[in-house]
Amino acid sequence: MVTAHPGHPDRSVTTAGLSLAPMRGLRPTVTGDALGRRLCPPYDVISPSDRARLLDADPDNVVRIILPTDTTAAGDAYASAAATLREWVDCGVFAVDDVPAIYVYEMAPADGHPTRGLIGAVELRAPEDGVILPHENTMAGPVADRLALMTATEADLEPIYLVYDGGGAASELVRSTGSRPALAETTTPDGVRHRLWALTDPRDHEAIARDLAGRRALIADGHHRYATYRERQRRLAEMRGRGPWDRGLALLVDSTDYGPQVHPIHRVVPSLALQDAADRLRAAGAVVEDAADVAAGLAALDGATTFAAVVTDGERTVVVRDADGRLEAAARELGGSAALAALDVTVLHRAVIGTAWGLPDTVETVGYAHSVDDAVSEARAGHGVAVLLRATPVAAVAAVAADGERMPRKSTLFTPKPASGLLMRRFLDQAEDADVDA
Repeated sequence: MVTAHPGHPDRSVTTAGLSLAPMRGLRPTVTGDALGRRLCPPYDVISPSDRARLLDADPDNVVRIILPTDTTAAGDAYASAAATLREWVDCGVFAVDDVPAIYVYEMAPADGHPTRGLIGAVELRAPEDGVILPHENTMAGPVADRLALMTATEADLEPIYLVYDGGGAASELVRSTGSRPALAETTTPDGVRHRLWALTDPRDHEAIARDLAGRRALIADGHHRYATYRERQRRLAEMRGRGPWDRGLALLVDSTDYGPQVHPIHRVVPSLALQDAADRLRAAGAVVEDAADVAAGLAALDGATTFAAVVTDGERTVVVRDADGRLEAAARELGGSAALAALDVTVLHRAVIGTAWGLPDTVETVGYAHSVDDAVSEARAGHGVAVLLRATPVAAVAAVAADGERMPRKSTLFTPKPASGLLMRRFLDQAEDADVDA
């Protein structure tokens, strides 16, 4: 059954809900420790020193592709990445699976609950369809970068990360697969064990399709990649019609069974003195109290029912609370639902950074750090402050996304993150994608 696609009136989609198709995956030809040395974290969390370390461990690490710097191909790093990928396939560093599969992928931290889900080619949908729900805004720069790389390689190099409320046949297949021998297995330097299985039976593919056909998913990680998928689809549709670009590589996880953990992403504001920041917050109606240190400040956030955050310059630490709701009211004045305005990260960007501190909310003014230690170090180095946040509950993220709204960029950190390089999807390896139910 073919239905009209609201986001692309001249195109079609196969179901009213999610559609995850089998694909012929491109994978490293090694396993064990050697496989671990070929993998890397997602592109947006790799520093230059991280990149160098990964290549020192193995010059064929996939970071050469996802963060290209070599410009030997006509001075174009993206073209060089495409040439390297072709060379790796030609010489056997990577190989294409013979049979289309929907893959089962597990990430198991040494000290945490395993996350396990399905990897396949997800059908791209417009946000207004209400099927694949973004919850964060994107920036033009990262989309342009990823688009240039994906266009040059004609490949999906890293999966986007989707979560959904499952409990059906797809979830049962994910649960039962763990007892089988893995197709590939390794442990990366961060202590996470990665295992991959392939579901090649068409009956399993059909069961997954039926189960997902009425469901929707939240983008946990990969908003810029998903925006890139859709922009690439738009451009290629105009030139070449329908094709494998109508889908994108995705990891789909049942949040009720093998769901990820959610952590905050902290903010760093350079060149802002802590005393000035505290004085302006008090003037805006916030309660500001000194804490003995960062750990004591973070502990004081527990149980707060309104906006609360820790602000520190690395020497002195204060706890900020919106005791009478004045900050949230200021955030609400800028529009959107009450649910969006009540989020700590929304109050921070709207009422604290934009209003109380009077700063432009730009990437030049506000930095991001994935750990408390990094945030504090960057605040010290920039003679500014770090704003340490609480994690946003998954239910709150989903509620905002379901309303069609967007949280500020870099609002959530879902862990563990899929390892890049374990599984890629090249256009030329895929059978013609008809997107029609037989």
